[in-house]
Amino acid sequence: MNPVGPVVIVGGGAGGLELAAKLGRRFGPESVYLVDKDDDHIWKPSLHEVAAGTLDIHREGLSYFMLARDNGFTFIPGKMLGLDRTQKSIRVAAVQNSLGDEIFPERDIHYGTLVLAVGSKSNFFNTPGAEAHAITLDSTKQAERFRLRLLHELTRTVRQSEQRAQHEPLKIAIVGGGATGVELAAELMEASASLRSYGMNTLDPARDVKISLLEGADRVLSALPPKLSHRATQLLRDRGVSVYTSVRVTEVSQYALLDSNGKEYVVDLCVWAAGIQAPKFLTQLGLETNRINQIVVDSRLRTEDPNIFALGDCAQAPWGDDEYLPARAQVAHQQATYLLNVFSQRLKGQVVTDRPFEYKDYGSLVSVGHSKGVGSLMGVLQGKSWFVEGIVARTMYMSLHLMHHMAVLGWLRTASMAIGRLFMKRSAPRVKLH
Repeated sequence: MNPVGPVVIVGGGAGGLELAAKLGRRFGPESVYLVDKDDDHIWKPSLHEVAAGTLDIHREGLSYFMLARDNGFTFIPGKMLGLDRTQKSIRVAAVQNSLGDEIFPERDIHYGTLVLAVGSKSNFFNTPGAEAHAITLDSTKQAERFRLRLLHELTRTVRQSEQRAQHEPLKIAIVGGGATGVELAAELMEASASLRSYGMNTLDPARDVKISLLEGADRVLSALPPKLSHRATQLLRDRGVSVYTSVRVTEVSQYALLDSNGKEYVVDLCVWAAGIQAPKFLTQLGLETNRINQIVVDSRLRTEDPNIFALGDCAQAPWGDDEYLPARAQVAHQQATYLLNVFSQRLKGQVVTDRPFEYKDYGSLVSVGHSKGVGSLMGVLQGKSWFVEGIVARTMYMSLHLMHHMAVLGWLRTASMAIGRLFMKRSAPRVKLH
């Protein structure tokens, strides 16, 4: 055991896993613990592809046990239940198998430094019926649930089209025009078109699948530059997606949505992607949180307890004088790099430098299908911004995923995996059918 106590990281998302992997390679399993309620890791920005069936989670997921062995950290499965700051320990829930047999008991994990990196989940904003009837894409389980329902509903639609000429199309509503909503809408249209090649010969996506994207702001991707927003809207409409802006959904039922003007939208499937909030349990730890349950941290990512830090979507970190860092993967990646140096000094018993975290915005990329993308690159030429689109933007978007894999797998295994997947595509359907 390290004399100053181990670094315990709760949450194996993009930032938490990268931090655990890099620290583990330097200091070993007795000094670095990663706690997560799931057994495997997936890059969260790709969940919309899992939901559409264009990405197979059984090929994409990375085992935390494997990653722990390869990167030199200790993986502890289980959900965090509580925090004892006096004893410097966290409580981790028992783990059971699918039959209900206990594999790991409920236990306490002691830390020298604690990092909360548990990410975020969907925020329903107390909208009546939303939690009961809308599907979210917060986890692989939810994405798989949507994919199976999509396949069942498309099969039903195809059977109706074969039985009678006049039939109702499958109606899908996506509430929220941020990156997740835009990317899911485009991916669903491409997946529907691909299904024609795999037995659904009578499926006509233009006739049989109607996708509506509902956004409360006056444009989709409202947090990004207007040019990017307008181009994404055009690409979606070119693919047959109905884009509605300045629409606030006030009620969700099993087969309909209602907006603030009383307009009804009939739906068969509803996906909620309208906002985020941190997990509720964070408000019960005795640490300061904001209105969406995020842990409040200072410019060095510290809570009021100097031994507890937070990063990623679950942290409210300052950005400039009166703003806070956005919930983006690149923020978590940069925060993990910053904390790597801080914790390396702590584990070595050195004086920790007092340099605050500085976020560098490199722009945003949004996938609008497998052959299209749009993006804005910041500071690439004397501080100016470049707008990119098409296959260039899509390729750059894919490279972000590969960069994350390189951080946790290394360049050689990442290259081998990328080449292997390229060959696998030739023997597997473009859409997961089972």
